[in-house]
Amino acid sequence: MTDPAVLRQARIDLAAALRWGDRHGFGEAIGNHFSFMVPGTSDRFLINPQKRHWRELKASMLLLVGADGRLIEGDSPPEATAYYIHWRVHRAVPQARCILHCHAPYATALSMLEKPFLLPASQNALMFHDQIAYDPHYNGLAFDESEGDRIARLIGKRSILFLANHGVIVAGPTVHEAYDRLYYLERVCMMQVLAMSTGQAVKLIDAEVVRKTAEQMLGVDSERATAHFEALKRLLDEEEPNYRH
Repeated sequence: MTDPAVLRQARIDLAAALRWGDRHGFGEAIGNHFSFMVPGTSDRFLINPQKRHWRELKASMLLLVGADGRLIEGDSPPEATAYYIHWRVHRAVPQARCILHCHAPYATALSMLEKPFLLPASQNALMFHDQIAYDPHYNGLAFDESEGDRIARLIGKRSILFLANHGVIVAGPTVHEAYDRLYYLERVCMMQVLAMSTGQAVKLIDAEVVRKTAEQMLGVDSERATAHFEALKRLLDEEEPNYRH
């Protein structure tokens, strides 16, 4: 049995991520999905329900889904493409306890380019050194396990996948770390798109400096991510406390 307190906290964290996803402009109408494997389990995960805007979601509204797609708690089963992508990645990628899939504008803009690569051209970009995989082919909607398995293989040991002509998937061991990565990823993509829009050549950082700085950042990433997300939850507690309900 899942510890009720652990499940409750997982619901609160994922609901907070969805509310802030809307605030940060990552959401798209009633589409896209965030999911989180319930801590201490390997056979069930939380995910946002169909036909609900991220802005209206509350902790109690999130679906609890089993490994076979069976609804454990919630009003109706998850949207099919969400299940086939999220469960298959949760199942195959150990570091993907939390999976955030969205069509964030600037990251999606890069995914539409012939060369969609995130460049080592700003300090914050360096936190993603060797953490990004790229899917070179748009493959349609995920209506079976094979597409989820293909996506899982592409992610491999990395934490981010740019989906060609589509959007991004960001994975992490906790909601805190995954959301922090998504936030900074979209910011870095925005800076790159703005720099590229000037028509001038983008100045890249020296490869050795990239490697060294990425190592320095790795040591503080988890602590910073936790502090960042807890601050976001405090803001919600003041402004939209019903997300916890």
